[in-house]
Amino acid sequence: MARYTFQRLLLASAALLLLASLPVKAAESCPALLDFNFKRLQDDASQDLCQYTGKVILVVNTASYCGYTGQYEGLEQLYAKYKDRGLVVLGFPSNDFNQEPRGNTEIANFCYNTYGVKFPMLAKSSVIGKDANPMYALLTKNSGKKPTWNFFKYLIDRNGNLVSSYSSHTTPEDVTLISAIEKALISGKGVRAQGNN
Repeated sequence: MARYTFQRLLLASAALLLLASLPVKAAESCPALLDFNFKRLQDDASQDLCQYTGKVILVVNTASYCGYTGQYEGLEQLYAKYKDRGLVVLGFPSNDFNQEPRGNTEIANFCYNTYGVKFPMLAKSSVIGKDANPMYALLTKNSGKKPTWNFFKYLIDRNGNLVSSYSSHTTPEDVTLISAIEKALISGKGVRAQGNN
């Protein structure tokens, strides 16, 4: 009887150790460029960007009162076309260039009602300078390039590696950008592409 109890205790201890190690392993598998939590634009619910591990991600700083605001439509079309293959577009509204004075709820309503935006949008934050959100600070550090205006883009591959950055002039329909996205979707390895900066 004592031997049977000892075996059960040993088995239970091993199971607990295994369970305790799972969160650590999950955190280790999240790439540094995605290891952040942000609030969603529409409801302030916390979003763990690690959920996008294994996806190709186009990160874009946005604004409602910009000459490039029409790019929302193209970004939504890109997302709709490629989301089933693993593309995620992440929008980060920002007032760094004084073209997004609205609050989160107003921005969310504008994006959805004007452009039908369904790709993930995160709460308004800074993307440049000392107040840049931590993801943008790391993207800037890794690329050596910071957003110079609204709708600047960073492309991240399935392994969480930065592929390239693209200026605001590079539209979502640009063949160079689409080609880099398609290559990243096909590949499970880091893809290096030359962006238009």
